[in-house]
Amino acid sequence: MPIILKSAKELALMRLAGQIVAETLQRLRERVRPGVSTADLDLLAYETVTQRGARPAFLGYRGYPASLCASINDEVVHGIPRPDRILNEGDIVSLDFGSIYQGYYGDAAITAPVGKVSPEADKLLVVTEQALYKGIEQARAGHHLTDIGAAIQKHAEMAGFSVVRKYVGHGIGRAMHEKPEVPNFGPPCRGPILRPGLVLAIEPMVNTGTADTLQLADGWTVVTADGGLSAHFEHTVAITEGEPSILTLP
Repeated sequence: MPIILKSAKELALMRLAGQIVAETLQRLRERVRPGVSTADLDLLAYETVTQRGARPAFLGYRGYPASLCASINDEVVHGIPRPDRILNEGDIVSLDFGSIYQGYYGDAAITAPVGKVSPEADKLLVVTEQALYKGIEQARAGHHLTDIGAAIQKHAEMAGFSVVRKYVGHGIGRAMHEKPEVPNFGPPCRGPILRPGLVLAIEPMVNTGTADTLQLADGWTVVTADGGLSAHFEHTVAITEGEPSILTLP
């Protein structure tokens, strides 16, 4: 599949899809507290997106059984919501959500603290979100694709953390995953030149320990190999003639 550039009309529809994702994540963030189950969050996500005339992008995607990915503590990505997965004080929970609106996708993620968290967890959340924005700063016409991941890796590793290698960002548009893949690591000045109309889902996953991961027997949930904490932040970003345009900002 070639890299697909979007028209102004398509970008407008993707912005609407992105706004639905942003609103859903904001509602989820407000619901996160001790005693809430990840199934409760999944239901809230489904209700919010459908009330806005959109569909949850993940539900049924390659057989995924829920609307939301909810990954707790050492879970990196693709945690399946369940009634028995209860949030506890001191946990961190990554909430990854996508919408489909009039045939176009939006995709974003946040990692939220559950009550008061440890200083290490708090630092991880701050650094990972900062790393996302360091990557977005490089999402400009004329830059190389790998400038994004190089900026993310540098910021995360300078803070003493590691960047997951096996799971990466991606192009997005009329499909959830389009070309190109967007690594969160590697040298700058490599890969395709970024052009206006390209839309990328930029999503660093950062761990307190090793970058290595394992997949659990459910076939979806990915965890850190050493049991360390992991955080995940994501935005859908359009390349323009000027500043990067974040389509999933509230």
